[in-house]
Amino acid sequence: MYLHLGQDTVVRTSDIIGIFDIENTSLARSTRGYLAQAEKRGLVVNVSYELPKSFVVCEEDGKQRVYISQISSATLKKRSGYIDNIANVK
Repeated sequence: MYLHLGQDTVVRTSDIIGIFDIENTSLARSTRGYLAQAEKRGLVVNVSYELPKSFVVCEEDGKQRVYISQISSATLKKRSGYIDNIANVK
């Protein structure tokens, strides 16, 4: 299954490590450091140049990539079926 992150960008849901709200998580120094290092390494993909609302960390072919999206983390989680999958865990 694939998740549409905005514009022309989709990722496989099996590649997703985490979906994060950029406003809440960027308050932590460790998150800001992680995002800065990912940017320096060229691992960040800006899906849109609109105001970012979330970032999605993926591992594709053994390489991490960070997607910055204008779509909220709550919407992305719903689209991915993440909440449904948690409810079905036994």
